Amino acid sequence: MKARGLMSLMGSLWLVGTAHGAGFALIEQNASGMGNAYAGAAAVAEDASTIFFNPAGLTLQQGTQAVAALHAIGPSAKFSNGGSVAATMQALGGNGGDAGGWAAVPNLYLAMDLRPGVRFGLGINAPFGLKTEYDPSWTGRFQAVTSDLKTLNVNPTLAFKLNDAWSLGIGLNAQQVKAELSNKANYSAFIAVASGGGILTPNLEGLGVVKGDDWSWGGNIGLLYAPSADLRVGANYRSAIKYKLEGTASFSNVPVTVSPAVNAALAAQFAAGPVTASVKMPDTFSLSLFKALDTRWDLLADATWTNWNVFKTLAVVRSSGAPLSSTAENWKSTWRYSLGANFHPNRNMTWRFGVAYDPTPVPDANRTPRIPDESRTWLALGGQYRYSKHSAVDFGYAHLFVKDATINSTVAGAGTLNGTYDNHVDILSVQYTHSF
Repeated sequence: MKARGLMSLMGSLWLVGTAHGAGFALIEQNASGMGNAYAGAAAVAEDASTIFFNPAGLTLQQGTQAVAALHAIGPSAKFSNGGSVAATMQALGGNGGDAGGWAAVPNLYLAMDLRPGVRFGLGINAPFGLKTEYDPSWTGRFQAVTSDLKTLNVNPTLAFKLNDAWSLGIGLNAQQVKAELSNKANYSAFIAVASGGGILTPNLEGLGVVKGDDWSWGGNIGLLYAPSADLRVGANYRSAIKYKLEGTASFSNVPVTVSPAVNAALAAQFAAGPVTASVKMPDTFSLSLFKALDTRWDLLADATWTNWNVFKTLAVVRSSGAPLSSTAENWKSTWRYSLGANFHPNRNMTWRFGVAYDPTPVPDANRTPRIPDESRTWLALGGQYRYSKHSAVDFGYAHLFVKDATINSTVAGAGTLNGTYDNHVDILSVQYTHSF
């Protein structure tokens, strides 16, 4: 796809950071919903960021509006060894440090009238992403060092006012994914096998890196039922998106032995060259409620289903068709539940509160150091200050209490990683909204 000019303009929108929704989903698509833990997200329709959560909500707005949000995200993932076994002919190594780290993630939205009852919107965001990065000498280095998944989503939408109560929104998602996976290659174990045990040289290792990217397409559709200003019910569906990433594999420090046959085997197994990987991002469905209880208090609720069942295997294949690596994932679909409230002390200020439960899709038996995910509970608060009828600033903070993640992952030649992850996430968000 010829999109170099577009990509240069949008380069700052790439996600950097560890996934902070369950799996590698990113729900942080605005700051105005952060304080509610995104409860009611498909029904609130407060600003143009409804393009992501339910494009039908655009019909509740008028004129032209621009929204810019920025999230500072601080995930932490610290491994504690609980009986790991070193890789064949290698030293055990350390605990890897903190695989998380602070990152900045932006979102942009624009909405405008086309004609009475019809509105256009454009959203630019990152619906999925993750990054984990360990010390290169850690115990699990032959299973994972760096895992980096980035997405960029360009989402034009149209919203139609069907009647006084019902609205429909539809959108197209042009989405790019980039991925980088690295881990240490155990040359010592490979040489021992290739030589029939005739060459035993411990502690020979190098870094294997796989990179790839692809563009693909999907869609989203939303419905909004708003019989009055006090009640809104929204439903939103975002389609699955299939990718075939194309890229390269490379290996550092490939050794040379005294055996020509072993050298030939090393050159074949650890050759640099083109690779592909098929990945399917899951579809999602959300059902949300917004109810104004009185002039000061609002109640919000949401249930969101993510079809993680599509993520069964992560396989990297050479251009010849030979497998380079294959990892069984076997993820399960999940429901995320959230509940929130708004308090309006005066016409200029709104305070927000929210809780959510986001269960992990990762079975204990398939947890890997690339995504040491576990279920998480959100506690969030935030607010909005309206400077005038044209401008508003939103802010929010959430702390995610993540259940300790146990891991017992054995890979041939790479040893056994056995232990526990201590995880948590802090998120700070700010947003500026301007209506023209």
